[in-house]
Amino acid sequence: MQLRSLLATGLAVSITAVGLAATQHTAGADEPAPLPDSAIALTAPKKVIAYGYRGRIYSGLGLRLVAGDAPVEIWSKRESYDDPITSVWRTEGGDVPLPAGANRGFRGLKKFARLKITRVADGAVMLNKAVQVCLNGSSQRIHPGAPARSPYPWGCPWNSYTVGSVMGIESGWSTSMLDEWRRFRLPKGRYDVEASISPAYADLFDISPEESATKTRLVVREEENFEGRGRRSARPSGASSGPALRPAPKPTADFQGALAADGAPDLRSLPAFDISINEKGTAIRFAANVWNGGEGPMVVDGFRAVGGDHMDAYQYFFDGDGNQTGYDKVGEFHFHEGNHQHWHFGDFARYRLLNADQSLAVRSTKASFCLANTDAVDYTIPNADWQPENTDLSSDCGGADTLSLRQVLSNGSGDTYHQYRTGQAFRIGNLPDGDYYISVEANPDDRRDGRNLIEGDYTNNDSLRKITIGTNKKGKRWVRAEQVGQVIERMPRFY
Repeated sequence: MQLRSLLATGLAVSITAVGLAATQHTAGADEPAPLPDSAIALTAPKKVIAYGYRGRIYSGLGLRLVAGDAPVEIWSKRESYDDPITSVWRTEGGDVPLPAGANRGFRGLKKFARLKITRVADGAVMLNKAVQVCLNGSSQRIHPGAPARSPYPWGCPWNSYTVGSVMGIESGWSTSMLDEWRRFRLPKGRYDVEASISPAYADLFDISPEESATKTRLVVREEENFEGRGRRSARPSGASSGPALRPAPKPTADFQGALAADGAPDLRSLPAFDISINEKGTAIRFAANVWNGGEGPMVVDGFRAVGGDHMDAYQYFFDGDGNQTGYDKVGEFHFHEGNHQHWHFGDFARYRLLNADQSLAVRSTKASFCLANTDAVDYTIPNADWQPENTDLSSDCGGADTLSLRQVLSNGSGDTYHQYRTGQAFRIGNLPDGDYYISVEANPDDRRDGRNLIEGDYTNNDSLRKITIGTNKKGKRWVRAEQVGQVIERMPRFY
């Protein structure tokens, strides 16, 4: 989404790497460059050309991290929101703990490297700072003997209420050290770029001095007349496709047996976040996320009768090899107009504003959803799908002429609904000031015959977030959300 925001502003950058070497080592003309001797090596091309606009460029500066003869895999986890995030480097010899606070907020390794940019013309230091590094950058295979695909996620989680994450560089692969669309204020000219892995991480990963530092020459050229050329995909090109889903010949009545084949989906709710009040003081706005913490994907297909205005919905079950083990009719899809214009599955979640005694105060009118894997919530759970956007479990909201569709929540991912859509806010015009709770409930028990979807656990579907509504001396209403444990809520830059 950062890329989309960039394109929306009309700013652009074109980057050319000249003389790119796979690692710091040299090799003969007839042989590939060898893998680094260290677990990780920092590398850069001899020269990078960047095109900027009005003194700004967007570039990863050609800086890349290369894994040696074993993957570099970092798992980060918090046991609860009251606990700190702990991280380990997973190796064949066992887990190696990272320093406390190394992956604070799940956004990458804090102060992993230092970046210095010096202007050649006068020696002026334009930038000299420690940088945070997400190991899930744009990945590239750099050796012909490396595995064909990298299994690791693309990008680091942005949601403040993430539970667990995985970062990694596959053996014989490299990843961009910096976000390839990171902004720098650098006018036209030539610059020396120096980068080095911090001593603490160089010691942890046993990186040699030669492989922990690199430098490149950056040439910035001004792009005088850039015109946007459409949107580009931010997905990596080399991601795994995952197992194909194969249909079963008929439904099964043994749903528990189907679920037990290799784990069941398990819908859970994050605490409501991004909570605010509208300008008139008449509505509470918020964002909500329902995610799948189970060992199997939540797969729901819709089939439309000829001439019908709805689809019958069926939930499907799969084992770890992608074999379908059963399915069951679970509800309906309806075409949602307004500012959605796509198909929604009914009664997927329920949003309620509760009084201090947790009795109902206001209920949101939003009750139907298009499922999509918008957030990485916990990729450390068993069977987690680390690349949900690139499997054939991809979600499809469909258009008005759609005859069938599939909507999915993959293991470890969740679906966030922000306050962009109609019907989500709580109307509070008649409510008194005081304490309330925002309840986000997945797969609610709203129907006479019980819940729509089949899960392995129904006891963890609900989350509560305490808020206080008040009025200032000028008569303007305000809302304040109580902090959840140690979580410091931050919204991403693209929001």
